[in-house]
Amino acid sequence: MSLKHAIRMLIVEDHAGLATNLFEFFDDERYILDFASDGLTALHLVAANQYDVIVLDVMLPGLSGFEICRRLRNDLQSATPVIVMTAKDQLQDKEEGFSAGADDYLIKPFNLRELQLRVDALYRRKAGFSRMPDIRVPGISFDPGTFTVRTDHGDQLELSGTAARIFEELIKAYPDFLSYAQIQDRVWGEKEVDMNTLRTHVYSLRKLLLDAFHHPLIKTMHGRGYRLLPLRQSGS
Repeated sequence: MSLKHAIRMLIVEDHAGLATNLFEFFDDERYILDFASDGLTALHLVAANQYDVIVLDVMLPGLSGFEICRRLRNDLQSATPVIVMTAKDQLQDKEEGFSAGADDYLIKPFNLRELQLRVDALYRRKAGFSRMPDIRVPGISFDPGTFTVRTDHGDQLELSGTAARIFEELIKAYPDFLSYAQIQDRVWGEKEVDMNTLRTHVYSLRKLLLDAFHHPLIKTMHGRGYRLLPLRQSGS
């Protein structure tokens, strides 16, 4: 089974060198990545976002990866597949990891291609058994599993990467607008993004939607942020 849609992945790793290697390896349009270097940040991101796979280091500052996994399952009631990465290779360590709720256990050091194969396999399994419901506003629906925008007229557009994440946040916020700071926090997290970069991404998304549906669907709230326009009001 090929992977047609982008995989939203959270990487939890405090070792800067390994984190950089992971980001560089998974830096293509099939993956949308978030990063956390500690457990509390990871829990915050999982509470605020939907992920397809979580790649979780065990030896972290503060909360261990096993404790994070337990909190994901028990406190957040998250069913997102988790791959544990660790040098702890004893059977009792693996038992603790799986008891905490991990779905896979990868021993360090490992080949990045092996991690990719495991990520893809967990995503296929998840996609086969669960499906997030469409998000709807008047005249438009958005499938968060495939990042596809559809209109009630039958037109559709499949988004990817940052454009998909911005659109998802806008449609979830409807009918409210999102401030620049909210978009930056929800789409890029802790990564510093300047205003010109944000505006460029929104401009590109707006053009994609306009070309596909022939109606402006994103309204600029000057000095404040952006708001999604339902299709029936998009000409106003």
